[in-house]
Amino acid sequence: MNFQLLYDNARMILAQLRLQDLLDIILVWIIVYRVLVLIRRTGTIQMLSGLGILAVGYLFSIWLELLTFNWLLEKFFSNLFLIVVILFQAEIRRALAHIGSNPFFTGSSRAEETQMIEEIAKGLGWAAEKGYGALIVIEKEILVDYHIEVGTEIDSIVTAEMILSIFHPMSPVHDGAILIRGGRLHSAGSFLPLSKNSALDKNLGTRHRAALGLTEETDALVFVVSEETKSIGLVSSGHLKSNITTVEVRQALYDHFSIKYKSFQAGESFT
Repeated sequence: MNFQLLYDNARMILAQLRLQDLLDIILVWIIVYRVLVLIRRTGTIQMLSGLGILAVGYLFSIWLELLTFNWLLEKFFSNLFLIVVILFQAEIRRALAHIGSNPFFTGSSRAEETQMIEEIAKGLGWAAEKGYGALIVIEKEILVDYHIEVGTEIDSIVTAEMILSIFHPMSPVHDGAILIRGGRLHSAGSFLPLSKNSALDKNLGTRHRAALGLTEETDALVFVVSEETKSIGLVSSGHLKSNITTVEVRQALYDHFSIKYKSFQAGESFT
């Protein structure tokens, strides 16, 4: 291999590279990256696999001279951009709204995240003490919209009082789940898919099975409060950790938001 030739070619390319070319590369990289993130968040690998199969079929239609089939696929791929926009309209709308409200892509501050963690832990503690059944979903990378029946949209800051009022037995949405997205209380009264795992303990209630079902399909973090035992459970990746303390609730949330955990005394009162 002639390394000198490669070196000379690289120098020539760099010498001809303009500032506009660098900007062009960066913008394309950002778009490709955001598309990959969108694919991950929406869990649409199967959809992409279908498009890949159609692309292979298009190549075969050219090779085998299948004129009608080739014409049909050609028309399909000529409108691919419009099809993608239609398929991902909700995600595109959400992304544009996020850019419009937050053009510099700055997330919530550590202070806001810490406050939210404290409110969730306090709300779960109160619900457990009063024997209110509760389900709280913390969305991570994968959007849960495709896996749950979204309830009443709220879009408010997270407070322990709000959590307690939602799960009060007289509340019209107390049987569903709270969805926390982007550090805000996005909706209440959402219904989650039940786990299909036949090996689960038969004594597990519907809330626990729903929490397990969602985490089997997504990377969400789910907290569940049992009305019968007045205990808090943590569900992640299809695994249930029962009878956790509010200190452990905080620890799990601090780990999720990559914040250094502050020490709290176990057995803190929520009354």
